[in-house]
Amino acid sequence: MILTRLTCLATILTAGFFTGPAIAMDGVAGPYLAAQAATALNDYKAASGYFNDALLHDPTDPALMESAIISDIALGNMAGAVPIAKALDATGTKSQVARTVILADTLNRGAYDDAIKAIAAGQGVGPLVDGLVTAWSQVGAGKMSDGLASFDKLADNPGLKAFALYHKALAMASVGDFEGAAKIFGGPDIQPTRTSLVAYIEVLSQLDRDKDALALLNEKFGAGADPGIEPLRHRLQAGEVVPFDVVRNAKDGLSEVFYSVAAALKGEASDGFTLVYSRIAQFLRPDNSEAILLTAGLLDSQGQHDLAIEAYATIARTDPAYYTAQQGRAQALYSAGHYDAGIEAMKQLVAAHPDLAEAQASLADLLRRQERYAEALPVYDAAIALIKDPKPRNWAIFYMRGVCNERTGHWGKAEADLRKALTLRPEEPEVLNYLGYAMVERSEKLDEALAMIKRAVAARPDDGYIVDSLSWGYYRTGHYSEALPIAERASQLMPVDAVVTDHLGDIYWSVGRKLEAQFQWHRALSFNPDPKDEVRIKRKLEIGLDAVLKEEGAPPLKSTSAVGGANGG
Repeated sequence: MILTRLTCLATILTAGFFTGPAIAMDGVAGPYLAAQAATALNDYKAASGYFNDALLHDPTDPALMESAIISDIALGNMAGAVPIAKALDATGTKSQVARTVILADTLNRGAYDDAIKAIAAGQGVGPLVDGLVTAWSQVGAGKMSDGLASFDKLADNPGLKAFALYHKALAMASVGDFEGAAKIFGGPDIQPTRTSLVAYIEVLSQLDRDKDALALLNEKFGAGADPGIEPLRHRLQAGEVVPFDVVRNAKDGLSEVFYSVAAALKGEASDGFTLVYSRIAQFLRPDNSEAILLTAGLLDSQGQHDLAIEAYATIARTDPAYYTAQQGRAQALYSAGHYDAGIEAMKQLVAAHPDLAEAQASLADLLRRQERYAEALPVYDAAIALIKDPKPRNWAIFYMRGVCNERTGHWGKAEADLRKALTLRPEEPEVLNYLGYAMVERSEKLDEALAMIKRAVAARPDDGYIVDSLSWGYYRTGHYSEALPIAERASQLMPVDAVVTDHLGDIYWSVGRKLEAQFQWHRALSFNPDPKDEVRIKRKLEIGLDAVLKEEGAPPLKSTSAVGGANGG
């Protein structure tokens, strides 16, 4: 929501969040340093254990206490975070993270009047959260009029208006004022998100406006693209009155406050900071599937795949988000190195949803990443067969099938797929580079190939692989002098890549700088090259590039003057 204003929002929310005095090291150095190392790796489980061990040596150190709180929250251990937060607050230290945890605990206990008083006394979190929490707490305390007035007051701030009105609409719907909620949801101030759209659809159904609800669902979600939406579609088509359950009560609304902020901050603040809000949203409503999905995604992106798998597993089979959770779980299993388990989980999902192109494509992607190209191809075929009218957003599936076709030797099909991807997304650098490079390798349509790669470089001038493709294109067309500075640039961008380094060696050789070529080939061998490339590099070191080309029956290098002397001196 209001993404253009989120930088300011992130600043407001994060100010003072991770603060604290220096830690005294006597007796705690070991566990503290271990905790810091674990934190740097986002290993929250280890960090929590080490920080809590350190607290045994120094139980009143504010910085240690705050770090332990943050690790426990990220781990989902609110039971461990709450007592530490209360102890930290008792020291008189001003800690926003401690105040946030204490406030969340107060709300979880349903002590709404206490929460209102704490915020009024300056013990809140920040303007947005404080305003929304106050309003929802008033609703929870039975003061609906005061709550609506608080939402309106918050809406007077232009930067927070959409948040305030969205939550006001949820609050009104939660007490049965569907007419009032519909006016807000249908107005210009609500940003369309999955949750807000489902809420609006449920409100319309409660008003016996199923046709309007179904039309909105079809417009925003399409037909069959989201398995989590299909049960809602079927109920509307059957003429059922769908209950409003996006927010059932004030506590659900408060969970939505923290989820709304987390979702808005994703990509604008650090993942660790965003995780605090998504975890608190779960704490207040354990079945908040959107918060769970966000938490799991954040953990997965931080490399905490096992924690992500645990989070995905908490979403019930009956939850509309179950499909998305299982897809995320399969990806997390794969990312954790459990390749077969990830692929098997995705196969089960495909079996349950055989008519869903996204599921087929996700399975094919995992097989492709395993370099099981022949197995991936029929799955991509099945996915593409389900896409009746390809749109620009479908470019990637044609691109990936093209990659698999090229890797399995079906060049004609590969070229057709790659060109189809370009018709859907004409200036996509990945496709321009892949197709251009493939044509260079095949010595086909070289002028077009170089033009494609140049467009890719213009779009991504700092992408080492794409820059390398351009240098290789010049090399393969005999323009060695033009290739050299571009190859050196690619090597700067990708200094430990075996292919880029090997290419640089070949180009040095082509301009007569043979000692430098041999040096680069030796470097390439140290970067774990593909076994086939390793054999070829070693052969070049034994007999030289010219002799290798002759052995391979490839055209010889074109005659050219050396650049910079025989050995580049």
